Amino acid sequence: MAKVISEREEMPRQKVEERIHNFEEVNLGFDMELAQAEAERCLLCPQPPCVEGCPVEIDIPGFIAKVREGDMMGAVEVLRGDTNLPAICSRVCPQEEQCEGACVLGKRFEPVAIGHLERFVADWDLERGVEVPELPPPTGKRVAVVGSGPGGLTCAADLAKMGHEVTIFESLPVSGGMLMHGIPAYRLPRKVVQAKIDYVKKLGVEIRLNSAIGELYTVDELLGEQGYDAVFLGTGADLPRSLGLPGENLNGIYSGIEFLTRINLMKTYKFPEYDASIKVNPKVVVIGAGDVAMDSARCALRLGAAEVKIVYRRSRNEMPACASEIHHAKEEGIIFEFLTNPVSFHGDENDWVKKMRCMKMKLGEPDRSGRPRPIPIEGSDFDMDADLVIVAIGTRPNPLVFSGATGLERTERGTIVANEGTGRTTKERVWCGGDVLIGAATVVSAMGAGKRAAIDIDRFLRKPEASWTLEGRER
Repeated sequence: MAKVISEREEMPRQKVEERIHNFEEVNLGFDMELAQAEAERCLLCPQPPCVEGCPVEIDIPGFIAKVREGDMMGAVEVLRGDTNLPAICSRVCPQEEQCEGACVLGKRFEPVAIGHLERFVADWDLERGVEVPELPPPTGKRVAVVGSGPGGLTCAADLAKMGHEVTIFESLPVSGGMLMHGIPAYRLPRKVVQAKIDYVKKLGVEIRLNSAIGELYTVDELLGEQGYDAVFLGTGADLPRSLGLPGENLNGIYSGIEFLTRINLMKTYKFPEYDASIKVNPKVVVIGAGDVAMDSARCALRLGAAEVKIVYRRSRNEMPACASEIHHAKEEGIIFEFLTNPVSFHGDENDWVKKMRCMKMKLGEPDRSGRPRPIPIEGSDFDMDADLVIVAIGTRPNPLVFSGATGLERTERGTIVANEGTGRTTKERVWCGGDVLIGAATVVSAMGAGKRAAIDIDRFLRKPEASWTLEGRER
């Protein structure tokens, strides 16, 4: 038994020499034999900390026990009770920090591969065709959901299953938010996202594309002349932050969001079937160390870059990206330049970036983020060749949604002032969740916010309050 418990089953994946030339999914998934062997490692804790570590509180021992028994339909039903997007979360969420990070087994051995098992069950369900649950009688209430990312899709699906009429307004020509335009296909296949979008539509949710709230309608108009009883804002945070350095406007310098959006929405990942929407030069430098930076670096490699470097001003220990993505990037030959920070960019006669002046850093005392503050080392300047630079240092919410949203307050960071437990904002009958509330975060945290907001919206619509407060009223 000790051998079974200690040895975690590894998920098969594409060979490195093959995957760096394609955008097919890297992780290939468990089969039934591997899934049941891994499920046997679960201790089935009576008070499981893994559930507390999950932002949507999936009954993890419950679905794993069903996998162990070979009861796949039972495992699906357990998952369905807590999450609308298991096939997505299992692929892109940082399980090592959440459910697996809290796993009791992980205190002595490797934690149970919860994410891999969730994916196995979700993919089994997708292959057989996801069934739509029986819906309750209509309540006659209408809800507008702004944004079709993970938070918006989750909120919309839950509200539809409660009997409310839901319309999603999406500013882009495709639905899915960052799931579609921000995450590469080798991590999250488009067919997986589309299957979930189709499921939400089957629940009766209408999705209106090319419909930017703040332009087409304001929030005030949605609640007024458009006749919606409630609004959920799940607009994300997709405006890139800049470095503010000399030469940052040179040709060949992109934000991580722009780079990934061009690849995903314009289908550059299918080149040469589709025209290349972006030219990837031989020497690529990516600034940042989050998931967007990892995605940008690995995409550049797949699009033909001869050398890709990730430049980060702190050390490996402070990198915010998922551990698995860092591991895969290293396997694929991405070069990491730690304790290094850009100072300026320099171009050729055509104003195309060619070099990046950098400075070495050392770590000091922790700053407000709790991480050691990077301190420049005087006299350590040096030049780094770079004929394409991708700046992936974070994002902020788009202020467009605040146009015509009387009474909707925001913070100095551009996020919305709201109760994180319910999503209630300072504007009556308006809720929010995900990145627009807490800043750029994870898919599953946005899902959790959408789920909590849907519960509070339903509660409010069934029994409106005389006085609107952020906390709401116990009923």
